[in-house]
Amino acid sequence: MLHLRNIEELKSDWLELVDQLNTQFDNDLDLQGIIFLIGVQELGQGPREYAKHEKQDLMHIATCKLLSQFGYYTLEGLDEEGWPHWKLDQKMPPMTLGEQDYLLKQAVIDYFREQGLF
Repeated sequence: MLHLRNIEELKSDWLELVDQLNTQFDNDLDLQGIIFLIGVQELGQGPREYAKHEKQDLMHIATCKLLSQFGYYTLEGLDEEGWPHWKLDQKMPPMTLGEQDYLLKQAVIDYFREQGLF
């Protein structure tokens, strides 16, 4: 269940999650890196070498998964190679970059909570 946070709660939760992931993966992850990890998780084929176009597809998969929490996308199913495909249910309203960042960070935190990883 999506939990709407105020900005201070979001900042605190985000820093805690990033610190946890950086420790777990021994890396310095930012929002884009975390979205990539979610894409790999959602694809379910584990860590491996991905071609550039596959990396872009993984980011798209993760973004759709994250925005599905707000009702923007619905999972249509998997293709013959096991890649998920999403259907746009409603267009996102115009947002500033800061608003997009806030929305994605909020969705990422809830994603990891739902997975039992945060």
